Amino acid sequence: MSPLFIFLGCVYLALCFGIITIIIMQKKRSAGLGNLSGMGMTQSYWDKNKGNSLDGKLEKFTKIGAAVYIIFTVAMCFIK
Repeated sequence: MSPLFIFLGCVYLALCFGIITIIIMQKKRSAGLGNLSGMGMTQSYWDKNKGNSLDGKLEKFTKIGAAVYIIFTVAMCFIK
């Protein structure tokens, strides 16, 4: 194995634990038909300013982490 593959493997493992931690820190929401706020039916002050809250930031970090995870997965496939 090349040193680059070992380095990417260590970063990959740290990224996996980071994404798991971020997902566990997020609040649980109901995702059934009772959740009409997700469809734009009701918007409160908190829904409009969600990006400034901790939950909004965690959601953004989850999306960024997932994109980096996919990039690392593809990179490790080509390096091996």
